[in-house]
Amino acid sequence: MRELWWILLLLLRRPEEACGSGVVFTKHPTNQTVSQGNEVRLGCAVEGVNEPDIFWMKDGEKLYSTDQVFLTLGDQHLETSHSVKSVQQQDAGQYWCEVEFHGLNFSSQRAWITVEGVPHFLQEPQDVATLPDAPFNLTCAAVGPPEPVEVLWWLGGVQEGEPRASPSVLHVAGVNSSVKFYCEAKNTRGISVSRTGTVHIKVLPAAPFGLQVIRMNYNNVTLSWKPGFSGYSELATCNVQVSRRSVRRSDLPPQTVVVPPHLLELSGLRSHSNYSARVSCVNEVGASPFSSWLHFTTPESVPSAAPMNLSFQLSEQQLHLTWDQLQESQLQGRLVSYKLQWTLAGELQEPLLYKENWAELPGGARFFNASFQVSACTLVGCGPSSPPVLVLPASVQVQVPRSHMWVGLLLGLLGATVVGLLLTVVAQRRGKETQFGSVFKSPGPDSSVSFTAARSFSRNVSDQHESTLDSLGINDELKNKLQDVLIPERLLTLGHMLGKGEFGSVREALLKTDDSSIQKVAVKVLKSDITSSGDIEQCLKEAAYMKDFHHPNVIQLIGVSLHRRPGQRLPIPMVVLPFMKHGDLHTFLLLSRLGEQPFELSLHTLLRFMLDVSRGMDYLSSRNIIHRDLAARNCMLDENMTVCVADFGLSKKIYSGDYYRQGSVSKLPVKWIALESLADNVYTTQSDVWAFGVTMWEIMTRGQTPYPGVENSEIYEFLIKGERLKKPPDCRDDIYEIMHSCWSPVPKCRPSFQLLVSQLEALWLSVSPAPPTKEPLLYVNLEGEEGDPSMGAGGVAGARAPLPEEEQQDEEAAASSWSVPWQRCVEDEEKDWLIMASGAALAIGGDYRYIIGPCGAPEEDGEGEEGRRGELMRDEEDVINV
Repeated sequence: MRELWWILLLLLRRPEEACGSGVVFTKHPTNQTVSQGNEVRLGCAVEGVNEPDIFWMKDGEKLYSTDQVFLTLGDQHLETSHSVKSVQQQDAGQYWCEVEFHGLNFSSQRAWITVEGVPHFLQEPQDVATLPDAPFNLTCAAVGPPEPVEVLWWLGGVQEGEPRASPSVLHVAGVNSSVKFYCEAKNTRGISVSRTGTVHIKVLPAAPFGLQVIRMNYNNVTLSWKPGFSGYSELATCNVQVSRRSVRRSDLPPQTVVVPPHLLELSGLRSHSNYSARVSCVNEVGASPFSSWLHFTTPESVPSAAPMNLSFQLSEQQLHLTWDQLQESQLQGRLVSYKLQWTLAGELQEPLLYKENWAELPGGARFFNASFQVSACTLVGCGPSSPPVLVLPASVQVQVPRSHMWVGLLLGLLGATVVGLLLTVVAQRRGKETQFGSVFKSPGPDSSVSFTAARSFSRNVSDQHESTLDSLGINDELKNKLQDVLIPERLLTLGHMLGKGEFGSVREALLKTDDSSIQKVAVKVLKSDITSSGDIEQCLKEAAYMKDFHHPNVIQLIGVSLHRRPGQRLPIPMVVLPFMKHGDLHTFLLLSRLGEQPFELSLHTLLRFMLDVSRGMDYLSSRNIIHRDLAARNCMLDENMTVCVADFGLSKKIYSGDYYRQGSVSKLPVKWIALESLADNVYTTQSDVWAFGVTMWEIMTRGQTPYPGVENSEIYEFLIKGERLKKPPDCRDDIYEIMHSCWSPVPKCRPSFQLLVSQLEALWLSVSPAPPTKEPLLYVNLEGEEGDPSMGAGGVAGARAPLPEEEQQDEEAAASSWSVPWQRCVEDEEKDWLIMASGAALAIGGDYRYIIGPCGAPEEDGEGEEGRRGELMRDEEDVINV
């Protein structure tokens, strides 16, 4: 309490009296007026404190000056000064000194430093954009001291009028060409000259560029473009022209877009159709020229109509069915097959697939009273079915009176009952029943014929209970993030395996959407023998990260599904992702060198790959996401040859070949990890930049293993000595300089992803696409059936790999200059049964255990494919166990 009264007493007394008990200012700074460039010194003396903490203030801010000097005047009596050797206008202001004592600050009297010199500008004239001969104003303001200050204008090198008092506004009646201007400010000390401004004449904008498709589905396409030179006038709108290329060109209504952003979503397009688009932007003056035409093809869809006029001819030997073919506009894709569905005695039979619009079925009598429907199928799925047609003999149709039709129906029911009884007797004599199929044993010495159905997730199983996120035992925060992307298991049909590893696999799948259309996807499935909630939670964290990603170079999450396992407490999580048509980038690069038919990748294409990865990583880093596992194997190629960054966590479990195991718990991709991460296990965006440099090296070497000849256990010692990856053969110096800058030992000295994007964009634009070679460029079609040598780890569908955007030609040229390195087995043209690829069979639906594979043998589970792919993926063993 005493201390509080003492402080209040000090505050109520005059500063000199308050300081009498401890702090007394014996000298105060005084007002000074100096000329610009001269020296000025302020003084302040304090008595009554040992070694006081004296500091100077200017306009309320503390000064940190190296010119402050302290002089001892006596016992507990010090003098300090603050000096400025060459005073400038920014040094003018109010100064005082302060002393801190017993937690209180005591201030001296305040003094002003006034700087006299040539005028300094408070407002300099700015650039002007105007229409020809339109009036405008220019403003210039300057002050002293000393005052007054006069302003003189110069326009186009000619003096405008007489000097006038500051501030000054110059009214210009108008100009019709670009001119320079500035103002002069004058007082008794001299003249100051402002910056030189420019009057720009507004003109038409330049044509937009970089028109591209960034998102596409069956009938919706999103276009983006970059504006050209604005013509010194802000762009207000852009006009987009779209036409459909068919036998006769058809122009769609033009669309006007308010910009920015420079995006347009086109809806209501036809599936599997060729379109062209171009864009023009508008400013105050008018519209720019149009950009170059962009040609694109919308994806396939299921047919929109059913085949018409299904009819039959029935004889004792066979049943002959015919129907009309669909028109191209109704097909909405490339015809894969016609699916013939039929029922006998009220029971649905196995569907039949045909290439042509007719079918011949042997044994006509067995189809008596059967009902048939036909639908057309593309790679995406099957369209609607035709009205059912009931098969009856012609004699029955003509001769039997309508009043006795019930006799035929009763006979049909009786026959169905007899057949059912016979099937029941046969079923009771089966030797063995399994969960997915049966084994039939013969009593004689002949070898038995056995069959086991492939495992599948059928959406037709009625007794399968849907799993929920509550059954996983994960934390509530992760559960809430994934709730709105949960996909019921019944909507997924899993196909052949695309890749597998230590903890899971990636499978091709078909997803039935809300509008009953079919979408091809890729599904990451955790291994069925993993029962730990921690492993399941780690898998789902990747999905949670990807939920909010929206960027053309970052893979997007479609959803999460859960597979219920009989007798198991925890379901298997399945992460549903877009289907990447051309697989992972590392396999693609390896195939360009080591495939059965190597093909050339131009420098323009390789730079585009690097640019795509850098754009994706720039997006992730802007969202404070650290990837920790960037490598070519974790980048995917979509149908447009665009690279997408993928695998935010699960990849280190799927791909085990590039990891260095620490102990027996974790694996690390040591040849991609930054020096500080190896030393301290610290991961930042800068460590991702290091991995991006290694990924650039992978791209330039077409998939070679980094640090050839250096063991994983030796990498740290190799890097700490200053060694780095060598420049690849035929690599330009400017490209190697960019990747080498990513490997600086000091993380802060590495470039940001934003800078890498700008550097690679400049390089990519400077490199023209290579002219066509005499030999056609062979791009890899990684789509295939199980066992297809062309199959990559990413899995694909389609008959050919499209040209990269920068090398696209028109369709006719592309058809003649591109082909697939590995051809499928030739189908037997004499067979009327459709020989189906596994992807198409899944799209069509039904039980395809009996469909013959593309080479005439039943399809396998992909083990042969895995072995062949392993030979390509592992050109060097890159794993060491410690």
